[in-house]
Amino acid sequence: MSPLGDDWAWCPRCRGPLGRTRRGGHPRPTCAACGFLFFANPGLGAAVVVRDRSGRVLLVRRARGQWGAGAWFIPCGFVEMGEELRAAAIREAREETGLDVMLGDVLQVASNFHDPEAPTVGIWFAGTLADPGAEPVAGDDADGVGWFDPGAPPPLAFPTDAALLARLAADAAQRGRAVRATSAPAAVASPGMRKRPKTRRRPR
Repeated sequence: MSPLGDDWAWCPRCRGPLGRTRRGGHPRPTCAACGFLFFANPGLGAAVVVRDRSGRVLLVRRARGQWGAGAWFIPCGFVEMGEELRAAAIREAREETGLDVMLGDVLQVASNFHDPEAPTVGIWFAGTLADPGAEPVAGDDADGVGWFDPGAPPPLAFPTDAALLARLAADAAQRGRAVRATSAPAAVASPGMRKRPKTRRRPR
């Protein structure tokens, strides 16, 4: 797959002929007339991972006509030019689930290569509902919404979502084992195993 811009012959800015200038080890489309220089950089996406009290994760389903239509994904989307990263994550969550969220820590940063023609870098934030009683409603790029166990998700659109959900499931299982270990009752000897107290013999 050729990088974006590799087959460009004319400048998108002034319509002059494009040459090639080597920058960073790669030939870049360059216009001698206006100075245009093109770098094929990946897009930037933001996602929000919302979990309920039982640990289920909120997923939405890709609508018809979208890449990976019919498969599920963590609410996400592109950061617009001039838009702050966290604001983009909040906006995308609202557009695709109808919910207002508050962002927490970054859970994952990863490169996405599922679409070779449009590689991206994604940032996944932990999120909590601004209104815990609000019900999600699918919108924008999504036509379905639901809560799922991260250890048993439906078919997923993006491999990086699958990797994150697997890690969340493993972390939850590890915490569960730790809680069971710390809450287990202390071992007590059974009545048949208790030692009899020693009796002192009187001197003769």
